[in-house]
Amino acid sequence: MIKKPMDILTLYPVRKSRRQKKAFREDVCAYAQSLGYECRIEKGSLGSRNIVIGNPETAEHLITAHYDTCANMLLPNLITPCNFLLFLLYQLLLTAVMLVPAVLIGMLVGIIVRQPQVGEFTFLVTLFAVLLLMMYGPANRHNANDNTSGVVAALEIAGSFPKDQRDKVCFVLFDLEEAGLIGSSSYRSSHKKDSQNQLVWNLDCIGEGDDVVFFPSKKVRKNERKMETLQRCVTKLATKRISIRQKGFSFYPSDQANFPYGVGIAALKRSKFGLYLDRIHTNKDTVLDETNVNILRAAIISAITCDGVQ
Repeated sequence: MIKKPMDILTLYPVRKSRRQKKAFREDVCAYAQSLGYECRIEKGSLGSRNIVIGNPETAEHLITAHYDTCANMLLPNLITPCNFLLFLLYQLLLTAVMLVPAVLIGMLVGIIVRQPQVGEFTFLVTLFAVLLLMMYGPANRHNANDNTSGVVAALEIAGSFPKDQRDKVCFVLFDLEEAGLIGSSSYRSSHKKDSQNQLVWNLDCIGEGDDVVFFPSKKVRKNERKMETLQRCVTKLATKRISIRQKGFSFYPSDQANFPYGVGIAALKRSKFGLYLDRIHTNKDTVLDETNVNILRAAIISAITCDGVQ
């Protein structure tokens, strides 16, 4: 039973099978209800199940995170959200990793049976199998950052949010993000009117890295009031900092992309090549820095509760 959000790291380290997800959802709802929130499970496309905590119809803000566990991969999902060249090169590398085995197997089969058409068909089947393995293969048993960290942060914010202002906010934990943002897409379709103007704070991989960066959508950047709300989160605490990416290339692939006023939030490392996120989707994803959770909790609660206050 979840007594505090960090318990999820040990109680529900993997949330991939139907049984694992069901147990997790039930415990999260019980925890949310113990905090005084309404909690319900909403069905979505392809069997997805989203956890909705609070009232989305009255909320001005959605605080979100995906709870599903990714498949284990040989290569980490390296993300360089502010460096276009590195981002492009790594995507090409991942594409090559998928294509080369499929091409070689297809060619080999075609040569053996002396039927080029059979080789082409084998190539397509192999490529499809590789894609399925990447999305639905054996669970990565180490996912402290991706995305236990986001779930923990969302529930920490829920637990600390002032009771007299809870009508401002709703918390949603999305399913099937790893399969292509399916849970958030289903939620958006079911709550199109409610979510049309809500500021969506999407917590994804906030557990490792000293640079916590907000990636607002173009519509958010053009909205003065919403940007003022985000600006209240900007801070620096020892080696940690929260900043907003407003200019230049930025692309953070996560659930906020399904919402007009979406903001992706991630903790990143820094090198001479810029900011980056690594080790996720592999067995090295073992770090969940509670300092990141705590500074985000304080910053987001302060920003939302001060919203509209003169």
